[in-house]
Amino acid sequence: MHHQPVLKNRRTLLERAEKFISDIYFTDCNLRGRWWTCWFKVVLKIPEAWRGKEVHLRWESDGEGMVWRDQQPVQGLTKEGEKTSYVLTECLKDSEPRGFSLTLRCLWILSRYCHTLMLMLMLGEGEQRGFQALFTANEMVNLCDPADPSSFAAARSLAHKFFAQKNGESQHVVHAMGHCHIDSAWLWPYEETIRKCARSWVTVIRLMEKNPEFVFTCSQAQQFQWVKSWYPSLFSEIKQFVQKGQFIPVGGTWVEMDGNLPSGESMVRQFLHGQNFFKVEFGRYCKEFWLPDTFGYSAQLPQIMKGCGISRFLTQKLSWNLVNTFPHSTFFWEGIDGSLVLTHFPPGNSYGMNGKVEDLINTVKNNKDKGRANHSAVLFGFGDGGGGPTQLMLDRLQRVQDTDCLPKVQMSSPDVLFSQLESDSSLLCTWVGELFLELHNGTYTTQAKIKLGNRQCEALLHDIEVSSCLALCKRDGFKYPACKLQELWRLLLLNQFHDVIPGSCIEMVVEDALQYYDEIRTAGSRLLFAACESLGSAPGKVAGSSIAVLNTLPWERTEVISLPAEDTQKRLGTSHRQNITLFKLPYFRSVDGTIIMENGLLKATIDQTGRLMSLNCYASRETISEGYLGNQFALFDDVPLYWDAWDVMDYHLQTRKPAVEVIEPAKVVRSGGLQGSISFSLRISGKSTIKQEILLDACCPYIKFNTQVDWEESHKFLKVEFPVQVRSPNATYEIQFGHLQRPTHRNTSWDWARFEVWGHKWADLSEHGFGVALLNDSKYGYSIHENIMTLSLLRAPKAPDANADMGSHNFTYALMPHTGLFQDASIIQYAYNLNFPLHVFHGVIAEPWSAFSVNCPAVILETIKQAESRENALLIRLYESHGSSVTTTLSTSLPIQEAWHCDLLERPDSSIPMSKTSSGISLTFKPFQIRSLLLIIQ
Repeated sequence: MHHQPVLKNRRTLLERAEKFISDIYFTDCNLRGRWWTCWFKVVLKIPEAWRGKEVHLRWESDGEGMVWRDQQPVQGLTKEGEKTSYVLTECLKDSEPRGFSLTLRCLWILSRYCHTLMLMLMLGEGEQRGFQALFTANEMVNLCDPADPSSFAAARSLAHKFFAQKNGESQHVVHAMGHCHIDSAWLWPYEETIRKCARSWVTVIRLMEKNPEFVFTCSQAQQFQWVKSWYPSLFSEIKQFVQKGQFIPVGGTWVEMDGNLPSGESMVRQFLHGQNFFKVEFGRYCKEFWLPDTFGYSAQLPQIMKGCGISRFLTQKLSWNLVNTFPHSTFFWEGIDGSLVLTHFPPGNSYGMNGKVEDLINTVKNNKDKGRANHSAVLFGFGDGGGGPTQLMLDRLQRVQDTDCLPKVQMSSPDVLFSQLESDSSLLCTWVGELFLELHNGTYTTQAKIKLGNRQCEALLHDIEVSSCLALCKRDGFKYPACKLQELWRLLLLNQFHDVIPGSCIEMVVEDALQYYDEIRTAGSRLLFAACESLGSAPGKVAGSSIAVLNTLPWERTEVISLPAEDTQKRLGTSHRQNITLFKLPYFRSVDGTIIMENGLLKATIDQTGRLMSLNCYASRETISEGYLGNQFALFDDVPLYWDAWDVMDYHLQTRKPAVEVIEPAKVVRSGGLQGSISFSLRISGKSTIKQEILLDACCPYIKFNTQVDWEESHKFLKVEFPVQVRSPNATYEIQFGHLQRPTHRNTSWDWARFEVWGHKWADLSEHGFGVALLNDSKYGYSIHENIMTLSLLRAPKAPDANADMGSHNFTYALMPHTGLFQDASIIQYAYNLNFPLHVFHGVIAEPWSAFSVNCPAVILETIKQAESRENALLIRLYESHGSSVTTTLSTSLPIQEAWHCDLLERPDSSIPMSKTSSGISLTFKPFQIRSLLLIIQ
């Protein structure tokens, strides 16, 4: 009896199967060479409204075709974008008929069986199931005669038998969810994103109609709002499928924001606006935070999530780490206050998979918690620019939903996935602190004007809310501008999208973002003026030339302020709670070409290039390292490996060039009054210059640097350095509602990867008994290595915006030496003061008054606003800033009727007792805890 030879060479079997479905090799005798000719008759009518317009027939197919018109061939059609449309008319005229009858002759490659074979060949080498797939594929080639379609049934039966072999109960379970990550702006403007949402989501709806088991996850309330406004009928369809449980809103935020740069209050508002939108439109809050593509994750996010009703988190970006591999896929993430959230990184390391066998294999192979977690997410669908899932992806996943040696695949939802993970979470590990992305460090600095706009608008909206609440309580007839504030907040939140505030977007998006900041500033200034005007009006009195000062921070401040003047001469005064007092700054003097500035608290020596030769604080402790100079500008080459606007590489540190060429040497500009100043200018290069004014105010414990840079560089990085006489293994950086420490050494690869880090208003380097803080008004990039404190100022990437950061920039930073702990030296409060200036306006105040005060310096009263749901209620938000457990009293002079604890969504929490005393409301805080209160006003 004749027996077929048994083939043993894997390579020949594999390549035989590959060539049998190749569209390059042996197409004369393989499946790819087989085709059929089909005829379609198309009858269409052009709408009346399209008269005068050019009208195309769009062609989308994997085959080729010919258009026939009036029984004559008129145009060929091919795939891959070369000839994909036929012009029906270049300009539809009134006399031209609007009806057309076309015939299309088309050919298609036999593809279904090709895809089946390809799926089987993707099963891995070395796996038993992989060899079974290979031999099955070989038998299918033997059975299949490309010239005889009747032979395909036997081959298909063999494939069906293979895929029908089931898995065991212990096999890993993949939860497949349709996904369509749409960047709210990136390589396209906001306006185009509206259309991307519509195109992608209408396709999803059509797929749901054909595939009732199909589940699609979708984040970003802003995008839903756009579709609701511009495509109301589509939004109505979406709501229907939300009710069916197929179209699932996720995330709970207004946009998928950057995880590093927005303030703590901005992050709360992302959830507040997002969750409220989802509740109003769909009747439910989101249970999971969804942020697959951002450039790092603040250690305060777990507490913010929990305060907004979310205890689950999905992302995957840490798989992009350049240096270290993150050790977990499913774990508990613990924030700086101790809050825990269940976190899942899809092990396939993508938010846009295609439902291929390799996606499933990678999901199992890359799972870093084998034995601890047996369920993982697969997010499938084209993303970034939209597109979403396709029928082919759904077919692939359906075909392998329970196939031996592959994970079990089930169409699922985030709730089902996380419920499974929660039910078997006893062995999961815990990661404490920030999730730091070891890549995209350049986004802390790129597009400096966007960073400045964000910081200024956050402060402006804060001040509007505080002043409007005071006016609401103190002045009859004042109406809190809730609707306008919502509009302005949503513009700010939109600009915090993870490709906008980081600066990794095209120039058109930058222009839109800066325009939105201008709109916030313009409208916000009017709102602030209206509130101040109301507060400064007294019955029967006219403001005239009387001056009033509004302090929107919850502590007393004594500062030098600029007073309104009739002429151009600058007038200065000091603001204190009781009065405005004029007094003199001690003195300035020149010694051997250097300038010495003193104010009784600090003594600074400045050389001719504007560098700090010495800085003594009142305890006679020298701040600047011996033999070194502070306020040293340095320029670095900045050519990354991958993404220009995103990345800065460690090797840039080897290209340091100090900026020392003097244009105008340091000179005294102002002395003998409340404020002394020195100015100088430097040349960075043949194209760029720095002009700086160094300020020392009366009663001020820090020296301030007002800086103007005319910047016309290419792939350069500008920083300013302060070598200080402090030795510590860790530096402290402000983050949202708190701070954290990072190493100043590079012992391990994890330490080295933090050569450029992010922080907010301040960073501090302290040893026992002494330290130095670096404050700023708009910067986020820091590097503190050993004893050198560095603030990142400007970058000059050329993609995706060729003009990124070109032009003039204005910003301020300050250096503050201190004795003792930075907490006791009020570094946190002084950084707030720098970013929230006092407001001077014409008004009559009968006597100074304070609306709120907190008797513990560790507790910061961050927010005062009108409550979302009650016009007669104020929302008060406080947080513990020192990292300590404290009890404090919140006192107020406002007429308060009731007080309630609430969560960050402003839902009252009666389970927490409210402790009132004769002096106010008593509150206890754990380290870095956030508390929110609802105060009902009379």
